[in-house]
Amino acid sequence: MNSNARQVVSVMCVVAAGMLGGVANAGADVLSLDQCIDTGLIHAPDIKASLSRLAAARSAVKSAESAYYPWVSVASALMQSDNPPQAFMMTLNQRRLDMRDPAFDPNHPDDTDNLSASIGAQYRLFDGGRRSLDHAMAELGAFAAGENLNAIRNELVHQITRAYYGAMKAKTFISVMDESVKTTEESLRIARERYQAGAALETDVLNLEVQQSQASEDLVRARNGLLMAVAALNAAIGCDLATADNITVENRELPAAPADGDTSGAVKNRPEFKAMQQVAEIRQKALQKAVREYVPTFNLFGSSEWDSNVSTDFQQSYTVGVMAELNVFDGFRTRSAIKEARAQADAALADQEKVFSQLKLDLIQAGLEVKEAGERAAVTRKGVISAERALQITRDRYQNGAAVVVDLIMAQTGLTAMHARNTAAYYDCLMALSNLARARGELAVEYAKTGTATAK
Repeated sequence: MNSNARQVVSVMCVVAAGMLGGVANAGADVLSLDQCIDTGLIHAPDIKASLSRLAAARSAVKSAESAYYPWVSVASALMQSDNPPQAFMMTLNQRRLDMRDPAFDPNHPDDTDNLSASIGAQYRLFDGGRRSLDHAMAELGAFAAGENLNAIRNELVHQITRAYYGAMKAKTFISVMDESVKTTEESLRIARERYQAGAALETDVLNLEVQQSQASEDLVRARNGLLMAVAALNAAIGCDLATADNITVENRELPAAPADGDTSGAVKNRPEFKAMQQVAEIRQKALQKAVREYVPTFNLFGSSEWDSNVSTDFQQSYTVGVMAELNVFDGFRTRSAIKEARAQADAALADQEKVFSQLKLDLIQAGLEVKEAGERAAVTRKGVISAERALQITRDRYQNGAAVVVDLIMAQTGLTAMHARNTAAYYDCLMALSNLARARGELAVEYAKTGTATAK
């Protein structure tokens, strides 16, 4: 692996967590985290929508480039009129006007036919740089759309990672609850033997049977929790890839937390901040364009026309010229547009500062979550060892008549609780590491070569 982020996520993927003795399903295909992420980067609806927006932004760049090409149009018309000016001009265009003809009467012309065909072209010679600003804004918009895609990809990788470890945690909880049932059954066996030997009360057996029922109920809930966690994982992926059987856990050590780095640099690496930078620059260029509306424009135009009163013997004419336009007064529209553009540019800069502060807080919180989760995992591991030892001692003392059943139940409950806490802390640590990589903006970059990420 070539970076911290890829290492963090890949290690978390391979570890397939589960320090509480989860057992892999023999013969079942194991679903890895990388498989889930690669599939999600193809099938997730958010990715598809973002790709469509990126394609639209790229098309806008092509549209802006079209302003540098000449505009060419072709037209044809067949007309008949006895309107004096129109009839006169149609006859003149056909080169058939004869004012010496005794029948010539411009005030009462006969029905006049005209078949015309024309081709025209126009090219903008100068517009004060407005076309270049339009093109630059379109390119910035495409860059922003690409960063938005990266932001969605960055978030999606984390969501899939979190859901994947959520499913693994749910499956580990099944092992925890199953072990609790077995532990309770062993204590119940001892209590029954002591009751049959007259060394224990019947209430000891009854209380442990109640404890067994509660443990069995918790096991049912844990199994249902796994189904819900698998459904959540499939929802994050965008298709039904995960099942209760292909989610497996192994005993592995937690990966080390990445070292603290430059907070400001990490925030500026976030695709959300990069996209906001592009938006702020777009607003600045929009302001420049609004100011340049006062600059005159120069257009070169030309056309050629063919006219005939029938379909043959066409007479050709042409027109060429240069046209200049200057906005002298437009009811203060341009001035108002400049004020609006300046306000939007200022707002974009303020939004950029706000996004930077929010992303910085997000990164700080993610770092604190990693620290907290790591400390919790270390504490709960020790707690499990102590709870296991306490149960063993209490069970031996109860078997020898030196402890009451309440002590045994409390020891069993304490062990189950510590196992559950240890499981939660372990997977919370894995999720926190993924969240830290997300807060640094590293997940999208590291998975850019998988699935739809190549679309950038």
